[in-house]
Amino acid sequence: MTAAPAYKRILLKLSGEALMGEDTYGVNRTTLDRIVGEVAEVVKLGVEVGVVIGGGNIFRGIAPAAAGMDRATADYMGMLATVMNALALQDAMRRVNLAARVQSALNIDQVAEPYIRGKAMRYLEEGKVVIFAAGTGNPFFTTDTAAALRGMEMNVNLVLKATKVDGVYTDDPKIHADAMRYKRLTFDEAIIKNLKVMDATALTLCRDQKLPVNVFSIFKPGALKRVVLGEDEGTMVHS
Repeated sequence: MTAAPAYKRILLKLSGEALMGEDTYGVNRTTLDRIVGEVAEVVKLGVEVGVVIGGGNIFRGIAPAAAGMDRATADYMGMLATVMNALALQDAMRRVNLAARVQSALNIDQVAEPYIRGKAMRYLEEGKVVIFAAGTGNPFFTTDTAAALRGMEMNVNLVLKATKVDGVYTDDPKIHADAMRYKRLTFDEAIIKNLKVMDATALTLCRDQKLPVNVFSIFKPGALKRVVLGEDEGTMVHS
C-alpha cells in the first residue's frame, strides 16, 4: 500500500534546460516523456500539480545570444520560449492521458488561455495539471519568481525546484567530493550564504509567506514522488 502524500497541492518549477536532456538545444523527447511520467506518478497519488516552466533551452534574456539587445525585449523573447515549452509539455501529457491546461501570463489566445487565477484553481481541484507559461508576464523577473508568485496564488503547500543535482550542497559536488548536502536550510541561511537555491526575489517572497521550497534532482528517478511522500529527498528550505 502506497503511503499518503504529505502535500495536497504542489508547484513544480522546471527549467527549460531540464527538457534538453543530453542535447544542447531544444526539447529532448525521451527526457520530456520521462519527466511527464514522474509528474503522472504524483497525480495518481491525488496530488494537485501546477508547473512553472522556464525557457532557457530556447532563449534566455540574460544569455550571450541577447548581448546588446534591449533587456525588456530579450526577456519577452524568453517568455515566448516558455510558452513553446509549455505546449510541448502539455502535448506530452496528452499522450499519456494526463489532463493539462496551459495558462499564459502573456495574451496569446490562439495557443494558450490567459492566466486567470480562479480558473487555474478550479482546474487543480479537478485533478488537471496547470502549466503556467510566460513567467510573471513582466520583464526583469525570473521564472523562479514566477514559481514563488504562482505558488502563493494557488495556495500550494510546497514549491519544488527541479535541478540537475539532488539538493543544495556546501560546495559544488562535481568539483568537491567532500561537499555535503543540506537536508534543511532556512531562507535566511540560503540568502546570506548565497547558495543559489533560487533568485533572491523568489526566496524573499517564499520566506515572507512561509511557503517552503524543496530543491531536488528531476533527473533522479522517483525523486519527485519521494519528496511528495515526505521522504528525505533533496533540500528543504523553510522559514
